[in-house]
This record gives sequence, C-alpha cells and structure tokens, in this order.
Amino acid sequence: MKLKMVYSYLNADINKIEQELEASIQADSPLLNQASLHLLQAGGKRIRPVFVLLGGKFGSYDIEIIKDVAVALELIHMASLVHDDVIDDAELRRGKPTIKSKWDNRTAMYTGDYIFARSLELMTKIDNPEAHKILSETIVELCIGEIEQIKDKYNFNQNLRDYLRRIKRKTALLIASSCQLGAIASSVEPIVHQKLFQFGYYVGMSFQITDDILDFTATEKELGKPAGGDLLQGNITLPVLYAMEDERLLKEIASVHENMDLAELDRILEMVKSSDAIERSIRVSDMYLNKAFAILDELPPNRARKTLRDIAKFIGKRKF
Repeated sequence: MKLKMVYSYLNADINKIEQELEASIQADSPLLNQASLHLLQAGGKRIRPVFVLLGGKFGSYDIEIIKDVAVALELIHMASLVHDDVIDDAELRRGKPTIKSKWDNRTAMYTGDYIFARSLELMTKIDNPEAHKILSETIVELCIGEIEQIKDKYNFNQNLRDYLRRIKRKTALLIASSCQLGAIASSVEPIVHQKLFQFGYYVGMSFQITDDILDFTATEKELGKPAGGDLLQGNITLPVLYAMEDERLLKEIASVHENMDLAELDRILEMVKSSDAIERSIRVSDMYLNKAFAILDELPPNRARKTLRDIAKFIGKRKF
C-alpha cells in the first residue's frame, strides 16, 4: 500500500493545501515565480501538512484556519531543501534538477529566502502567541542543525550524540511542531498537543534514520538522487557511525572526499552494507517508532490516532 492511501480520506483538504501552496509562492518577479514553481512541481511527500491536519483532528477542526499552518510548515521545509541543495552542491532533488542546478546558487538562495518569508507571513494569520513561539524556536533549531551539518562535513570523529542532536534539529522538530501546531490551531488542550509534539519528535527521528539507511540500500531511481550521496557530501549518518567502529572500515570511510572516483565510493558503500551497520541502524529507528506508538496510546482514540499509527508503521516498513 502507498503512504497516500493511509490518509486518503483527507484528500479534499490536501488538494486545497496544494492549491494554497501554489498561490502562496506567487511573486512579482518572473524568476522567483519560475524557481519556486519548479520546486513545488517536483512533488514531495507533503508529510508535514498531513501531520498538521491530523493534529487538528483532535480539536475543533476547521480547514480554513488550519490550512495556513499546513502551508506554512511545508514552505519552511521546502525552503530548507533549497538551501540544503546549495550547501551540498546537489544536482538532483526527487529525480529533477535542483534550483541551483537549473539556475544558479544565488537564485536558489533568494528563492529559499522568499519561500521562507512567505511561510512566516502565512503564520501571522494564526492569532496565538504560543504557536508563534513554538514555530520561532523550531526555526532557530533548524538553522542551528544546518550550521552543524556544514561544520561537521567530513568530520569522521563525530559520535552518536552529535548525530542524534543534528537530526533532531534538522528533521524531527519540524515534524513534531507540525503535529503540535495543527492541534493548537484547533484549540486542543495543552496535554494533548504536547503529546502530539512528542509523537512527532519520535516519528521524525525514525523518519530521518530511515532516510539515512535508504541512502545506502535504495537505488538512484527510488531515491531520486545518486545512492551514497550523503557520504560523498561528507554527511556522517548513523550507518556510517556504526561502520566506523570497525578499524578497517574507518580507514576506508575516512578516505572519502567529494571528488573521489565513484567506483571507489561504490566499493565503500558495499562494505558498509556488508557490515552490521544497517541492521543496528534499523534497530535504533525501531526504538524511536516504539516510543511513538507508546505516546499514541496516551492520546484520545479517534480516526486521526489510527492514521498516525498507520503512518508510523509505514515509515518503519520503508524498503531497506
């Protein structure tokens, strides 16, 4: 079953959000318009807006209110991807040329900034100081996570704590905030929206770890970008950390650099896959998923809770 089937009953609202996304990135500048639309049309899971909607289902759900939160969270995610592609010098995103590849770095950076600003403008429609505080703190942490990733490129002396803190900031907190802000926009009681934040955090951690595993185990067609791209760009992920516990593999991995021969990179990727690093990484992902399931059991029973559980299960079963 495809992930979208899990929440197909939300299709009407998701379609509305898709329309609002396109409307929100309209700009007077033709170049900004083209670049922003290029990114939007590349598609995506739209998992953050879905989490916003499901969080809202625990309260007084009104799509006309909650849509602004859903669009704002997706725009923040989109902006971060544009900036990521510049930092990583990435040519492909979801199988299509990145903005920096199709245009240039300067266009990409300003496009990312524009999309980011539009997200903040949309959030001003939500008259709730707590929501703005949560979003502001999330954005601050996201930026710190991006800076840490730049700082730690090709740093083969990282530890597990460094990695977990980085993916918390880069991925998990935005998913957690999506769950929580959807609930807050629907006037959910604090104890419930706080638990939704916890659920989103655990799912977000598992989601990113799974992505990091798939960078080794999936094909370029499945990834929409070359396999092993993270390691080639110097991003030290969980499978790499575990693999480097083997002195022989540490020496091989530490030789990786951005201009290396791709056949040599493939040889190192195979060595990582042949070690126990993938299986150990899967166990950590499963640990976070089980924590997410435990939090769900503490939430009021409704259709949204079941859907959140199904999404979490789907994340845990993505192809390795």
